Amino acid sequence: MKQVSQEDVRASREDVRTRSLEVALQLLKEGGRDALTTRAVADAAGIQAPTLYRLFGDKRGLLDAVVEYSYASSFKTKEAQNYDPDPLEHLRKAWEHHTQYGLENPILYALMVGDLRPGFLSPMTQKVQQRLGETIHQIALAGRLRVTEKQAVELVYAASTGAVLALLAMPEEHRDLRLTQDACEAVIAAITNDPPTSNESGAGTAAITLKAALPEVKSLTDGERLFLTEILDRIATHG
Repeated sequence: MKQVSQEDVRASREDVRTRSLEVALQLLKEGGRDALTTRAVADAAGIQAPTLYRLFGDKRGLLDAVVEYSYASSFKTKEAQNYDPDPLEHLRKAWEHHTQYGLENPILYALMVGDLRPGFLSPMTQKVQQRLGETIHQIALAGRLRVTEKQAVELVYAASTGAVLALLAMPEEHRDLRLTQDACEAVIAAITNDPPTSNESGAGTAAITLKAALPEVKSLTDGERLFLTEILDRIATHG
């Protein structure tokens, strides 16, 4: 009798997981959130309900996984064409993709950003903010950020999701994409200093830029790095 390898087991498990996610995604698109029951997914995927629970834990875990699967697939498709060596242009393209995804997938988008659980970020939201943080970090390294990286990530995320939710709340024929485009430019103007407009903001920008580059500095002790980080944060925040 042929023995089943661990690789075969993992491949089979991943195949079942992917099939379940695709089925769940289709149910959501066709019937909304109410159509997505564990029994419906299990039946359509040809598996038993206990298998579904082992894969995703519960319905909340399944919903989070479906959103992540959908957004990650969309992101992978757009990633190459969204890339721009200028981090600000890359941010604009990422904002545009975020808007497009939300308008094309309103149910999934509402699950991702509108299904609030105070004090908790969904796995997909965490990944979106992580990718956003990488872009913001590049802007900081270029000396073009005038707020802290944390502030920039929070402001960009809040404004971009708020703009999409505002558009989704409107009748489709009344939606004007200039709303989200203007929001993007307003946020970029608020977080960047390109070029610096004053000596005061220049000092803050310099502090933010130096902090972003600190991981590359090898000549500091841990204590010196911590002390310098605190000083740079103070300059960036209070001037």
